[in-house]
Amino acid sequence: MLSRVSRLARHLDRARRLAFSEHQLEPWEFDVLTSLRRAGAPYQLSPGQLLTQTLVTSGTMTNRIDRLAKKGLVERLPDPSDRRGVLVRLTPEGRDRADEALAGLLAQERAILSQLSRTQRGELAALLRRLTAPFDNVPG
Repeated sequence: MLSRVSRLARHLDRARRLAFSEHQLEPWEFDVLTSLRRAGAPYQLSPGQLLTQTLVTSGTMTNRIDRLAKKGLVERLPDPSDRRGVLVRLTPEGRDRADEALAGLLAQERAILSQLSRTQRGELAALLRRLTAPFDNVPG
């Protein structure tokens, strides 16, 4: 049974990569952009907040912000509440790319789940929630 879950995870990973590549995004880029998107207008967070949401090191996050800024998907701004701090803000192009990639991802996921009835999808969600709960509640 868990081998099937593992196979499904590989298929889901492939679907994610396809959805993101259609919008010229890497999975890590999508993660950072959607973290900013979920923050709500004006779609900005401190690098520390991004670290917490994406679970990467500060050096990795600095590199990712640099690369996204070069692509015009995010911009760095001075933090008005901390003279030494910066905020990372999603640009309009970054917001559009994140939204388009998300729509593509949801289409891929809907196609995968189309084999299940609405009731079966609810049952699967409940079972997966129960199975993953012990891992989600483990202190980091």
